[in-house]
Amino acid sequence: MGFPLYTYSCISVYNYLCILWKVEKMKKFFFIILICLFLGACKTVSQKVDAAASEEEKKLSKFLNKSVSELKIEYGKPDVIEIAQNKNRNFVYFKSKLKIKCERRFEVNPKNIVVGFSSKNCF
Repeated sequence: MGFPLYTYSCISVYNYLCILWKVEKMKKFFFIILICLFLGACKTVSQKVDAAASEEEKKLSKFLNKSVSELKIEYGKPDVIEIAQNKNRNFVYFKSKLKIKCERRFEVNPKNIVVGFSSKNCF
């Protein structure tokens, strides 16, 4: 004769709750996977930025203890020349790439020798 009506409704509620529980469990699983992927992507971007900064520093350090003429051959006329309190000059070069403003500064002593540098947002 089949299952009585109350037994059938209990089974369907049980099945519904089981499916709902599995869906919630799957949501948590996918959320954890998504978080792991996001954190991995951040680490990769950070590594790439660090590598680019290291390469930039290596590129700029070759101008240390070189004359200003070598600097101007590579980068041209500076966009801004600032005079520091210690009579050194700061040659500032600006460059924009993808709306990111790159700034390179070279400190030049009175003998026209590059004695320092800094770089911001240059990749």
